[in-house]
Amino acid sequence: MTATPLRLLRPSIRATSGPGGTVLASTTALPAPAPTVLSWLDQAAEAAPDRVFLAERSGDGAWRTLTYAAVHQGVGRVARLLLDRGAEATRPVMILSDNGVDHAVVGLAAMWVGAPVVPVSSAYSAPTSTFARLRYVHDLIQPGVVFAADRGRVHGALVALGMADTQVLDGPAVARAMADGAAAPRANIGPDTVAKVLFTSGSTGDPKGVINTHRMLTANQESLAACWPFLDDEPPVVVDWLPWSHTFGGNHNFHMVLRHRGTLYIDAGRPAPGLLDTTLRNLAEVGPTIWFNVPRGFDQAVLALEQDPDLARAVFRRLRVLFYAAAALGPSTRKRLEAVADAAGKRDVFFTSAWGSTETAPLTTSAHFRTTTSGTLGVPVPGVELKLAPVGDRLELRVKGPHVTPGYWQRGGGMTPVERDADGFLPTGDAGALVDADDPNAGVRFDGRISENFKLSSGTWVNVGGLRLAIVEACSPMLSDCVIAGHDRPSLGALLIPSPAARDQDPTALRDRVEAGLRAHNAAHPGNSQRVARALVLDEPLSLDDGETTDKGYTNQRRVLLRRAGAVDRLFAASPGADVIDLTG
Repeated sequence: MTATPLRLLRPSIRATSGPGGTVLASTTALPAPAPTVLSWLDQAAEAAPDRVFLAERSGDGAWRTLTYAAVHQGVGRVARLLLDRGAEATRPVMILSDNGVDHAVVGLAAMWVGAPVVPVSSAYSAPTSTFARLRYVHDLIQPGVVFAADRGRVHGALVALGMADTQVLDGPAVARAMADGAAAPRANIGPDTVAKVLFTSGSTGDPKGVINTHRMLTANQESLAACWPFLDDEPPVVVDWLPWSHTFGGNHNFHMVLRHRGTLYIDAGRPAPGLLDTTLRNLAEVGPTIWFNVPRGFDQAVLALEQDPDLARAVFRRLRVLFYAAAALGPSTRKRLEAVADAAGKRDVFFTSAWGSTETAPLTTSAHFRTTTSGTLGVPVPGVELKLAPVGDRLELRVKGPHVTPGYWQRGGGMTPVERDADGFLPTGDAGALVDADDPNAGVRFDGRISENFKLSSGTWVNVGGLRLAIVEACSPMLSDCVIAGHDRPSLGALLIPSPAARDQDPTALRDRVEAGLRAHNAAHPGNSQRVARALVLDEPLSLDDGETTDKGYTNQRRVLLRRAGAVDRLFAASPGADVIDLTG
């Protein structure tokens, strides 16, 4: 049976040029947002009380589920615990736990009492961490309450922070409160109340605590709902691992499910060795309608899906949308996923992406139209203005709208206002360009990070973002990413990050395949700003704790180059060692 076509908003973009750049905006008006995130929970508990909202695996492998009515009741009861332990507007609730049902309830309960919720990357509190970043975040936030679902996992972190038992809330305490606690009164919250503080990755310094108001979050979801009207046809079913300490998983995905009264199966897997199978098992068992992931996750999953047609049919049986963000999906990975979908009888799966940042809650552009390539970021969503502002030889993407943060959290609940240009737009540091200079409805393509680009000693600029994607594609499927070196040097070098597919290769075969791919790339791109002179396959994984990568799989070019300065020196040595692939001959 042929599925009903997805209802999507037809792009209608107005372009206005001026001395500060070209401003793009949708002609579709932004629907009126809900006052707060909790408004969605109130409405869902009344309209769909028995529908499952949240599910996660319990210790015996069965799904633990909570309906909208149960979550609503539990949030009110846990809110009482938070109040009793000192949570308030200037004393946030800090969460040191991976995604989970209790994590979600505590986060919504913090909003209930008017205290910002601060989910912190689990890498900061991991036993292998130095806890340096965690101490920094804790000192800045000065939380009234810390939630740790599993005290044992974060014992070292709690000791490092000097947390008293009375300040720590754990999973058993939350379970007891949900079972028989008394509900707290709802705080007087509104659109301008701080709902969350989310920390940036800290790629250029210490992480910044981005204030997320209720207005930002609810306006963002109305923009998405306007682009994806199909969400009103059937509540979404999602299996998702993306961490709630980041805006992709914690805002875009979690709030989309809540706004549309869908069901979220919390996935304990992720694109990492030993955990990918967990994700694939959950996807196959549930059969989601939307599959969210970062490109690295799809790179790893597609191989397993190609090798197991039954698994692919189970994963794709109800799938309508395949959504990637946080980085560019390689063209070969997209083609392979399309072939898997076709073989599974789901040729109509909608491949799409979007773009935004922690400061924009996150949705700014959406590709809510059919695309044939993976580099399109889409068009600005309703309610958002996107400026393409000249910066040197590039166009920086700058943003204005109700979804933009007012600023960054300071100790005691103060705020440092976010930087804006003379026209009130937020500079993002990302570069972009129109896909079709004559048609703004064709969208914007990503053109790399302005700060990542550098000049060779010849004065020639290197577009790092585009070059990384080209190299990974040329060496597909052996690389998951690469780091480009060559600042103020006469030629380019590349530190190569092997993919999961490379694990099945012996070192000599891997080197040969990568070298062949690089030589093919150089033959097609002979210019000095794109031609790789030397390369080195990294044998040590990127470090999450040292900031080389994030839990979403984004590679921090600057951190890798700094931390691996010795490897960079080997790339450009007068006499390179045997481990360096020399492509100059």
